[in-house]
Amino acid sequence: DAKTKNSTDKDVLFSTEHSKNGVAFGKEQMGLFREYVPLVEARSIKLLFATPPGTDPAVIENRPDRVISHLLGHESPGSLHALLLEEGLINGLSSGTGISTSDFSLFSLTIQLTPKGMQNRDHVMSLVWQYISLIKSVAQDDETMSKYHDELVSISKTHFRFQENGDPTDFCSGAAEAMFDYDATKIMVANAFPGKYNADITKAFLERFSPENCIISIQSPDFETESTDENSYECSASSSPWQFEKWYRAKYREMKTPDDLLQKWSNPKEIDSRLHLPGLNTFLPSDFSLRSEDPKSLDSFDETVDYTQEKPKLVVERPGLTLWHKMDRTFKTPKASLRLLLTSPHVYSTPRTMTLNRLFVKILEDDLNSYIYDSALAGCSARVSCVPSGFAISVSGYSEKLPHLLDVVTTRMLTIIEEMKVSTGDDCSLTRKFDKAVKNLLRETKNFRLESPYETASYVSRMLLEDNVWHVKNYVDEMEGDYAEKNPLTLQECVNVAEESLTKRISATFLCMGNIDEEGALNAVNLIDKNFISKARPLRLEEMPKLRSLKMPTKEEAIRIFGPEVKDSKIPIVLEELAYSDSEENHAVEVILQVGAEHELGFDGIGVLELIGQIAYNSAYNQLRTKEQLGYIVSAFSRKTSGSAVGISIVVQSSTTTPVELESRIEAWLEMFREELADMPASDIGNEAAAIVAQLLERNMKLGDEIATSWGSIVSTTTLGSFNKPPFDRNQLLADVLSVEGADIEDTAIGEPDRKKTRKTASELKEQVLAMFDRYLAAGAEERRAIVVRVYGQKAQSEYEENIGNPGYLSSYGDVKDVKQFMSVWPTAPYWIKKNR
Repeated sequence: DAKTKNSTDKDVLFSTEHSKNGVAFGKEQMGLFREYVPLVEARSIKLLFATPPGTDPAVIENRPDRVISHLLGHESPGSLHALLLEEGLINGLSSGTGISTSDFSLFSLTIQLTPKGMQNRDHVMSLVWQYISLIKSVAQDDETMSKYHDELVSISKTHFRFQENGDPTDFCSGAAEAMFDYDATKIMVANAFPGKYNADITKAFLERFSPENCIISIQSPDFETESTDENSYECSASSSPWQFEKWYRAKYREMKTPDDLLQKWSNPKEIDSRLHLPGLNTFLPSDFSLRSEDPKSLDSFDETVDYTQEKPKLVVERPGLTLWHKMDRTFKTPKASLRLLLTSPHVYSTPRTMTLNRLFVKILEDDLNSYIYDSALAGCSARVSCVPSGFAISVSGYSEKLPHLLDVVTTRMLTIIEEMKVSTGDDCSLTRKFDKAVKNLLRETKNFRLESPYETASYVSRMLLEDNVWHVKNYVDEMEGDYAEKNPLTLQECVNVAEESLTKRISATFLCMGNIDEEGALNAVNLIDKNFISKARPLRLEEMPKLRSLKMPTKEEAIRIFGPEVKDSKIPIVLEELAYSDSEENHAVEVILQVGAEHELGFDGIGVLELIGQIAYNSAYNQLRTKEQLGYIVSAFSRKTSGSAVGISIVVQSSTTTPVELESRIEAWLEMFREELADMPASDIGNEAAAIVAQLLERNMKLGDEIATSWGSIVSTTTLGSFNKPPFDRNQLLADVLSVEGADIEDTAIGEPDRKKTRKTASELKEQVLAMFDRYLAAGAEERRAIVVRVYGQKAQSEYEENIGNPGYLSSYGDVKDVKQFMSVWPTAPYWIKKNR
């Protein structure tokens, strides 16, 4: 009956709600408070509202959920997000449909809290309900709500009009799913073109946003140590006992939301004067003209040129600054991308400078958030990130707005430095942003240690494989512990380090690509020159930050380091780590077989290594996962480390098999794999090579792919001095060495017209594969340079502890640093540089 369905008269607007399986979330399931303890350090509040299904005809046609989500999750000044962020209470806020089924959905409002926010969660919840009340009051003004709706429709139509090609498989999957909910004539459009604003539908949907129709879930690692005084917080289920969820044993407690709290939230006495709804977006693009169709561009168009093969052109090259440019003539979309790398030797010089520069970026992102949010909604994104080589800046989207967005971001990077210099007092906005940034970075860094064992194995291996690399513990120690207490990070130190990194000794590499002509690119680079380069000293080649790969020892070399105790070990160096999480039940092993430096192997060696990696993946998966069932995660692949060393990695993660046994099974598989390669017909190896060649020569399907490929080639040469010509054709050249006689492969390369005549036979390629395996990968090979990383789950802690101090076993970062003193580095030159230059 109507009472059982908890319906109102307006529910008839949503004809499919509760029409198939009854009421999933009625009065008994709603109006709940739930608290639980997470495994990682995370604090959040999630509000779930029972709403009509997203496939209901009224919802599909009018999309009331979209405009409500837009207002709830907006990040402009005056929004709930902006106010909570300014008070240092949250790290993020998001809203939208969380769960959607055929006859109901759950709308989600998720708030990521800072520790301060968790301590003030009553205040946070009060502001949430005030903001919802504000939206409900504004919703009575149909004209205002209609403008928000029309703005979102405009954004949606623009996105659909200029949407680039995606993965065909994803498209087919999405189209098949859409067939359940849309007429065949609307499958391509789906919900991109909703109808006109419907006030009745929107108001009826918005009425569901009430405390009585809400499940509030709060997660915090502090619950177990928090005061049990149930009156200390309004938002608390502390009066209820702890329980353990059936399937994952998650610890939680819950209770019905008290009536007085329901009343208080449903009818706030007042709304904070700082809260107001956003204005309309001034960043929406209106100029979609193409630079390739300008008269000047049309005059220079050459029908005989294949512009899909055209590479970016070097427009500016002088000390400290290079500009690459390519105007799009292929994809014909009014979008562009501006990529900038500011190289600085100061950023990664110590763990402290890296930490302080990361904090600066977090403060900058916090400061720019409200401005960039509007631009992102309109299809223009901006991102600043701190990387070991310096600062990476990316501005992408509709080309009309990009120059202004680049100006705002790069100018603010410098003006905020000046503001930070004069910021004093705990009440200062930038001081609060700095304090929040430190806490967030510490939390993220500590949570990094809780990654899956196989991911931990990969990270631990880098500590040995790479020369000048900092450990996660180095970063934690800068923010927490005895040293951090004696030498705390400060806002003034942060600004000093950021200023040194951004303005003193830097070089800039810049790419303008897409719907932008050369004049537009020069205007953009002049902005970069003015803001960064004109006042800085260009870097010398020897000052360029470089990561180097260390040469792992052979068996004989390992014996000289560790003694004769390791002579009987197939792998003489064993890195061991105990999983950080007390609840981690999985173990993982990664065996790494170093083959050499890129430059020494050349195109032929790199090509053969890629071929071995491709064949190895299927073989290892079939044997170690399918047949032996060691674990769900099994992989074998070619691996490159920073500094140009390459090799083969085999990874297995298991909850049932110990690391020692996993390592043994990997070695056994390697022997089997050698036999498989020997028995494999040469034609099959040729077919495997042809599959790699097809991938290498696959044309870019969208502008974003072409930009990413070109930028990767450009930044790979920033530290190479006179060898700085980007290897735009490296995929073609790599494909050449894997192309065998008789293979039906399109030859799209530029130059070397007789290359097909010099293709090797499949038998010759097989000989190269076996030769590389026997020289570098086989267990008894003299040039085998092997290490193994074992990550133990908590239940195997005793096995981990038994090996501490044994020869060849590295059980701490200190052990790793000691052993690295015995190792030399591989050449850093990449494989595409000609040796005789």
